[in-house]
Amino acid sequence: MEPQLSHHVEGAVATVVIRHPAKRNAMTAAMWRALPPLLEGFARDPGVRALVLTGEGGTFCAGADISTLQGSPAQAQTLAMAAEEALAAFPKPTLAAVRGHCVGGGAQLAAACDLRLAEEGALFGVTPARLGIVYPASSTRRLVSLVGPATAKYLLFTAELIDAARALGTGLVDEVLPEGELDKRVAELTRVLVSRSQLTQAAAKEFTDGRTDRDAHWAERADGNPDTVEGVAAFLERRQPRFTWSVAAPGSPSSSGSPSSSGSPSSSGSTSG
Repeated sequence: MEPQLSHHVEGAVATVVIRHPAKRNAMTAAMWRALPPLLEGFARDPGVRALVLTGEGGTFCAGADISTLQGSPAQAQTLAMAAEEALAAFPKPTLAAVRGHCVGGGAQLAAACDLRLAEEGALFGVTPARLGIVYPASSTRRLVSLVGPATAKYLLFTAELIDAARALGTGLVDEVLPEGELDKRVAELTRVLVSRSQLTQAAAKEFTDGRTDRDAHWAERADGNPDTVEGVAAFLERRQPRFTWSVAAPGSPSSSGSPSSSGSPSSSGSTSG
């Protein structure tokens, strides 16, 4: 199979699948390049309210395709950083569904997601020390924010792999599921995510990611917002709310500040690498 990022949308959830089975879903340069515009399209699609990133088969992502590092390691790292930052800036909830190896660039992508669910047997590693690569400052800060400085140093200094149970204990993973239960739990959790207020989620995402200068921005959007009116009414009427605010809606520019896009991804497809 040609290396590619396949994608589809179902029930307001966009799913992006890393597919490179010959190399345990390692990311090629073309795959790194393809991810930011793919995410931008989903960000601007009001029909998408959450995004899942996963790998084909029994592996999440074994990192970057090392053959792409031989020509220009600096360029390869630049591409990986751009993809990571695009994922971190995605204005809607993101979830990494991890099976098998989540290593190197794969761990970068998982850490850039808002939530991480793993199946028992998953292995995690941050491995630049095996290649003599300087891990980017932004990626290091993101890792520290998840696991703390001591564990981040352990992972970066040793480049050793840790299992899902240890990843859960460090905060790198939010939940660990028994074998065969991951897809069910991902479906359950994304149903919850898409049912909640995107206004709340988008503001909370910025605040928890350190955008403390945006209080006035979000206060302005919250004032008289229909989601607030609907949420209170639903609570008083003892029914499920029907939230409609979207970062992609006219008059509600994306909180990520991305430039305008001419369109969004189709409901299903693939981007070859």
